Amino acid sequence: MKYMLIMRATDESYEAFQNVDFNEILESMGRFNDEMIQAGVLVAAEGLDDAAEGVVVDYSSQPPVVTDGPYGETKELFGGYWILDVSSKEEAVAWAKRAPMAGPGTKCEIRRVASIDEFPQDNEWIQKERAWREATGQL
Repeated sequence: MKYMLIMRATDESYEAFQNVDFNEILESMGRFNDEMIQAGVLVAAEGLDDAAEGVVVDYSSQPPVVTDGPYGETKELFGGYWILDVSSKEEAVAWAKRAPMAGPGTKCEIRRVASIDEFPQDNEWIQKERAWREATGQL
């Protein structure tokens, strides 16, 4: 089963990390990622750019409205993610508890990633996506 571990942080969290040496962060994240690679559970991992560089597409109206970051009234922002292929939610939680993230407002949300096999296989769009995944080596 695949699980996404989503790094979440508040403005307070980001403020606290302003004084931490970036090489120190890379070292601790690198060691953690290497542990997951050696265990054979890491599928993907990426950090996200500063929220001020992002945009939000709001579908509340037609046409959708695009707003530049930073976002107003945001309590938490996603900072990055890992995708793990593990045997259970409990194993995903165990890995998340080992992540080198500490400080006020820092959290890791864990969500199962649905497999294409869970969708109706007789659906034309699922069949097209499956063919694309097979052609690109994803299945």
